[in-house]
Amino acid sequence: MSARWVTPAGIRARVQRRVDDGSLLTAFAANAPFRAVEVPLRGPSASDIGDDLAAVQRWVATLDTGSHDGRHYSLVRTAVGGRHIGRNVLPSRAVVDSYDQAWALLGVARQVQAYAAELALARDEPAVREWIASKPLAALGLEPELPNLIAAYRWLRERRGSGLYLRQISAPGVDTKFVERHRSVLAALLGVPASSAGFLAALGLQAKPETLRLRGHPSTGPLAGWSDLTVRLDELAAATPTVRTAVIVENEITFLSLPVPVDGIVLWGKGFEVDRAGSLPWLADADVHYWGDLDTHGFAILDRLRAWLPQTRSFLMDRETLLAHRDRWGAEASPTRASLRHLTDDEADLFSDLVSDQFADRLRLEQERINWAWAQARLPYAQPCQG
Repeated sequence: MSARWVTPAGIRARVQRRVDDGSLLTAFAANAPFRAVEVPLRGPSASDIGDDLAAVQRWVATLDTGSHDGRHYSLVRTAVGGRHIGRNVLPSRAVVDSYDQAWALLGVARQVQAYAAELALARDEPAVREWIASKPLAALGLEPELPNLIAAYRWLRERRGSGLYLRQISAPGVDTKFVERHRSVLAALLGVPASSAGFLAALGLQAKPETLRLRGHPSTGPLAGWSDLTVRLDELAAATPTVRTAVIVENEITFLSLPVPVDGIVLWGKGFEVDRAGSLPWLADADVHYWGDLDTHGFAILDRLRAWLPQTRSFLMDRETLLAHRDRWGAEASPTRASLRHLTDDEADLFSDLVSDQFADRLRLEQERINWAWAQARLPYAQPCQG
């Protein structure tokens, strides 16, 4: 029997495509009429019949057996041959024309029963049922957890705008980790963004508050008297400290080591979390200094901060410092080539040299590798106190 002749496995494969793309189960969920699947059967030619009649007979028998008396598919037959070998009636098409035939052919009756049970479970929740109908394979993957998923959906829907923390969820069988694990599905059901922050904000739930760590000079009012302070960002933004100079640094140990400026503060920027410091309204009129890593991402963070606070001046992020520390150079894992619109001319030139590997491949000089005596001698602000 030729390998080119279509067998029951080929018929199954054609129908399986409509299961794999979800269209067959979606139609089933909508109680739509079954759209017949017709599979042309590439089979023996007239000459094949004359050359090897036994092989042709085996092929026909295989197709007949695979049809399981029409429970899996029906066969349409066509006459093949002519005056030299006589006319023979052979299968030319296989037709699957009902859901029952499709399920039997593919051996998925149990999965379909489970899918029908999911649809029944969601009958009182149109949004959930619509999702199950449109995403049948994803829904089947969640079969054991669907009751809890529906419970979580109801709890979240009913508490929109409540200002609760997600930790306070009390739906049966549901906890915070369950919601996080299924956030993308719940977001689709609730029509909200799937990102962690967007999910909570759109539902009117409380997110973990953002905080900012700082060290303040005694003259800064409410920030005085603390050697190291971590404050909720919203509360810090609402405060009214007297800050003339703010120093923002990328590295934690550098944050702890720098002297606090007169009438000022030192803030730990924490890399790309520098937006938190940048958003403080009372820094708009302060002298702001930034010190970050000498690499492409360090300049990207500086650019980001300066978008908030245009008066920001960088220090120890210059060509002289870079070239004076050749023995401490390292390599940046994934340099950025982003367009940075808020750099000075000197900063932009150095950034361009880093991007183009002017000095070394993926060059990076981390902030904490700069000689401390070199750094102290170049601090751009008055420093009457240490620690």
